[in-house]
Amino acid sequence: MTFRYRYRKQIILGIIIFIIVGGVIGFCIYKFKDNFKSKKEDIVVEKKLAKKKEEVIDKIQVDIKGQINYPGIYKVDSNLRVMDVIKLAGDLTENADTSVINLSKKVTDEMVIIIYSKDEVADFKKTKEIEKQVEERCVQKDENSLVNDACINDSFSNGKVNINTASIDELKNLTGIGEKKAKDIISYREKNGSFNSIEDIMKVSGIGESNFAQIKEDITV
Repeated sequence: MTFRYRYRKQIILGIIIFIIVGGVIGFCIYKFKDNFKSKKEDIVVEKKLAKKKEEVIDKIQVDIKGQINYPGIYKVDSNLRVMDVIKLAGDLTENADTSVINLSKKVTDEMVIIIYSKDEVADFKKTKEIEKQVEERCVQKDENSLVNDACINDSFSNGKVNINTASIDELKNLTGIGEKKAKDIISYREKNGSFNSIEDIMKVSGIGESNFAQIKEDITV
């Protein structure tokens, strides 16, 4: 009996084990390569997407002037805010007043940003107060008062009727508001003061939800 014949079962078993182990190792190597390739492709895709996202941010030009250390025209990213442009322009001067500026507003192409001085803002507030006084003297207080049509008032704002300052004739232009209801509106604000919201007009006798639905797009306070 030869050696090969004597141990042929062991040899066959060893060959089978070798084939199985080799197959498992081969499969693991294949999966590792496949996963590595997949991850590599994902990284490439992510980099391309990130680059594409960066390219979406356009460059725009903004003109900033006034109480700023380095006024001028700046080329900036379109996703910046007013406060970002102020920093780029060397920040505010000591005399700057930003109380009338929306610092969080997004900038747009060809936008002009003017930073006012403290004196300029004080003048604005003074002018606004004068306008308010003039308006109060000009509005029709009651149905027997005369309306000064030459006055500068705020009865119409963006094409809407201001129910706090409008005259009888101006109120009568509203849908469903006749002379009686117009007089009632003026009487109400004379006794109770200005309306705080457009919905408050329903507090006037004779004006309900149906009337309000007809005029709500045409009035303001």
